[in-house]
Amino acid sequence: MRRPILAPLKKALAALGYEIKKKSHEGALPLDFSSEDTAVWQAVSPFTMTSPERIASLCAAIRYVIRAKVPGDIVECGVWKGGSMMAAARTLIKEGDAGRRLHLFDTFEGMTPPGAADVSIDGDSAAQLLAISPKQDLVWAHSPLEEARKAVLSTGYDPDKISFVKGRVEDTIPAQAPAKIALLRLDTDWYESTRHELVHLYPRLASGGVLIIDDYGHWKGARKAVDEYLEQNKIHLLLNRVDYTGRLALKP
Repeated sequence: MRRPILAPLKKALAALGYEIKKKSHEGALPLDFSSEDTAVWQAVSPFTMTSPERIASLCAAIRYVIRAKVPGDIVECGVWKGGSMMAAARTLIKEGDAGRRLHLFDTFEGMTPPGAADVSIDGDSAAQLLAISPKQDLVWAHSPLEEARKAVLSTGYDPDKISFVKGRVEDTIPAQAPAKIALLRLDTDWYESTRHELVHLYPRLASGGVLIIDDYGHWKGARKAVDEYLEQNKIHLLLNRVDYTGRLALKP
């Protein structure tokens, strides 16, 4: 009964350049989230800046590498407070595969200096954003190592299976990276760091392994690094859109 009543009103408003939309519930999770997706998000949301969709996608990717028996460790570059690796650890435990090593690379002192290519989707220079923002602002992504360690260990994952590697990825990778990777999550935002990670870590990603690029849509430098690396190495990947910025692919 509502549709015939609304139709003339919608048409009249459309002529004036307006439209009627159903009121959204701010903070509501996607309707297709499972109870497990919801539980994970509620547990990790205080420790991540990523979206519910990206967390759910990460958990699905962890389940995939387990069930597909993809060999290797779980690697994250760009940790902040550890929310994404909390989600990964919880999923590994739930799926009975808590023997994999987790490698968490971060400065644990905030963002490194960006370059000229590091511009947001809105056209904002990363360098200028950092220059006008206090160090405690989210754009700096500052979180001490102990804060991330406490959060990740709260999942109950074996501490001996977790490596926290402090420093610029350009200084710690490849020397401190594992030889075989099942899932590689890149979230350091900038062109230079993302490029460095791909050059040294993508070759170590197992066939069938998962590549996650957190900033492909939001930071133009990250997109440039990914596109350049794939083109120069003649690698053809379907970069599946998780949300406006996150992308996920399986290595052939």
